[in-house]
Amino acid sequence: MRLSLGPLQYFWPREQVLAFYREAAGWPLDVIYLGETVCSKRRELRTRDWVALAEELAASGKQVVLSTLALLEAESELGALKRLVEDARFMIEANDMAAVQLCRERGRPFVGGPTLNVYNHRTLALLCEDGLQRLVLNVEQGQAQVEALRVAALAEGATLPELEIIAWGRLPLAYSARCFTARAFDIGKDDCGFRCIGHPEGLPLATREGQPALVINGIQVQGHAVCDLGPEIPELRAAGVDVLRLYPQAAGMAEVVAHFRKALEGTEPPARLGAVNGYWRGNAGMAPPPAA
Repeated sequence: MRLSLGPLQYFWPREQVLAFYREAAGWPLDVIYLGETVCSKRRELRTRDWVALAEELAASGKQVVLSTLALLEAESELGALKRLVEDARFMIEANDMAAVQLCRERGRPFVGGPTLNVYNHRTLALLCEDGLQRLVLNVEQGQAQVEALRVAALAEGATLPELEIIAWGRLPLAYSARCFTARAFDIGKDDCGFRCIGHPEGLPLATREGQPALVINGIQVQGHAVCDLGPEIPELRAAGVDVLRLYPQAAGMAEVVAHFRKALEGTEPPARLGAVNGYWRGNAGMAPPPAA
């Protein structure tokens, strides 16, 4: 089982991003995903900057994957996607079907991101024919769904790709053409003023009763709690999961990576640092862990 650092979900200043990944080069990670997946207006780093950073990290021995937008809304975004796919030095994480199509046309192997919505083995088989080599499971796919996917695929003699699961970080629940952060400040999306950059871990959203509920991050909605599947590592291994994805956070990420690396190398499941992902148990995502 390997560790990956998922793509940065938030909008950070350029120097913070570069400093973060230069530090990450020394962390015990196997795979690092780079690129903008949420909003194309976040241009502190452009495509050429992400590629240059990919070269730097690849030189440190990491497998580097370039991630694509989850929601394409403009011709310019499609053009940027084409340029990313045409750079054959790094694998692509395809987060929508346009990216899948471009990879298929060019014979590029790719990782299927968590927004592709792969719910059955026949869809998975079609994507494998297109070049999919690793699938990042949807946030709501739990233990029962993963087992059913594996059993159905093997029953038809299919070979499963690598499976990756979000093991740490706020879960990306939904995307919209509307910018929730801009709306929170009562301004239009086109005049957002890049308000996201002032919220390095998103903008908390509470219920009318004042209870934490969600986090808004531009056009993305996340779960409020930080998911932690560390204690479930034995179950994840048994389910055939190959890669644990850790999403970047603004502070303490080195300690999180070290915690998971130690857990993979040890014999006992680690203590839980974040919140359980209830989806893994077939419950609501924010459901608490079962009683010990």
